[in-house]
Amino acid sequence: MKMIKYMTLCMCALTFAMTSCDDFLDITPDGQVKRDPMLSTAEGIEDAMYGVYSQLRQQSLYGQELHFSTLEILSQTMWCNGNTGVTAMSKYDWTHSSVKSVFETVWVNMYKNISNVNSVLDAPLVAGAKEYPYTIYRGEALGLRAFMHFDLVRLFAEQYTVNPAADGIPYATDFSLKTPDFESLEKNYEHILADLHDAELLLADEAQYENAGNYMLDRQIHFNLQAVQATLARVYLTMGNNEKAAEYALAVINGGKYTLKEKTEVINDVAGVLSAKEAIFGIYYPGFYTSVNAKLQQTTSYYSLDLRSDFMQLYEKDASGLDYRTMAYFSEAGVGDGMRYRLCKLTDVYEMNNNTSTRPANLILGVNMIRLPEMYYIAAEALLESDYDTALALYNTVRAHRGLDVLDNKTLTVELINDERYKEFIGEGQTYFNFKRQNLSILANDGKTTYQPADGIYIVPIPDIEYENRN
Repeated sequence: MKMIKYMTLCMCALTFAMTSCDDFLDITPDGQVKRDPMLSTAEGIEDAMYGVYSQLRQQSLYGQELHFSTLEILSQTMWCNGNTGVTAMSKYDWTHSSVKSVFETVWVNMYKNISNVNSVLDAPLVAGAKEYPYTIYRGEALGLRAFMHFDLVRLFAEQYTVNPAADGIPYATDFSLKTPDFESLEKNYEHILADLHDAELLLADEAQYENAGNYMLDRQIHFNLQAVQATLARVYLTMGNNEKAAEYALAVINGGKYTLKEKTEVINDVAGVLSAKEAIFGIYYPGFYTSVNAKLQQTTSYYSLDLRSDFMQLYEKDASGLDYRTMAYFSEAGVGDGMRYRLCKLTDVYEMNNNTSTRPANLILGVNMIRLPEMYYIAAEALLESDYDTALALYNTVRAHRGLDVLDNKTLTVELINDERYKEFIGEGQTYFNFKRQNLSILANDGKTTYQPADGIYIVPIPDIEYENRN
């Protein structure tokens, strides 16, 4: 019943996404933004928020490019032989027309959705929120605004620890026709942290309202308190503030709301659905299978994405025990010389086998955006020098839950943590950002060429359209 209610609401949200979001952009004769009357009621605000969430699943955003496609190509994990656009992307050719088109669409659609969030935040009921449910709406919206800006910063600006005074991006805080000015990277991070900390305060008591109404069901698909804390852990680690990164990662881990799945539960746990135990935040997306199947499961020439040929070597490295991820994340297609591994990790097996009626009712179709293991890796890395024993325990906990023996014969290093991160989050769009954060070189998918940070691999140029719109 809970899922039926949610599916009904999501159908309303989809209608909103295709109509009401556009209405927000209507302009009155005096050149001012028209305030949508739907935002004058709690029901209207909820519809608006569902619309914001539905826009995140666009293929140009987390439904494809910022999840299993573009970001995985940039990390050299995925490639497509003969596809000129993918080849250019994998060579960090930011001037190639196909590459420019991808990032222009990412930029434009992300800022459009930020504008939608700001329209909610500017609504009188939300702007001055002092009590439930308006504090929940405001907390989620602020968290999402920070989350979207953070990913734009991670793509289009320098790494903070390399040059905090570098040029950043526009940080949009108003629902306005006026394009916000560019600001420094340092200022960007000030805004991101301010929004996240405000969101944390507003959502601090959300647990007492869970199941109080339809909007408070299935908090995994809302930017909940733990999603805010997890994002703070990401942001602080990216800034090089290990103390705060560990603090927030441990807050999520020790909060008890999410737990690591057992090793026998790894298979199909994220295959087109939100992880039942580990998904801190995800996007409801019933159409995810169509995109994933065509890109990852099939072997269509010049279109489907292949794994780099040597990827399995990492899973075999230090593989004392049985890593259940090797069975859960990969399958084989073809025979003989034509055999290829496929990344089946994200493919909904019920849909693939035309057997959706047997899918457990408690599973939520969609995209995993933040999962619990990341918090263990963040805390382990952040504590490595200050509290080695705790760092090792955190690292070993995830290993054990994936079927591997604990590390007891060598010293834990950042490199070992990176290996586990890569194996865990392959196909989920996190590896490129992790490489960039540490300013690492990247070995090309052919296993021959090595790209260095100095080669310009970590700063995607701001799309031309942004400057054209300012003229």
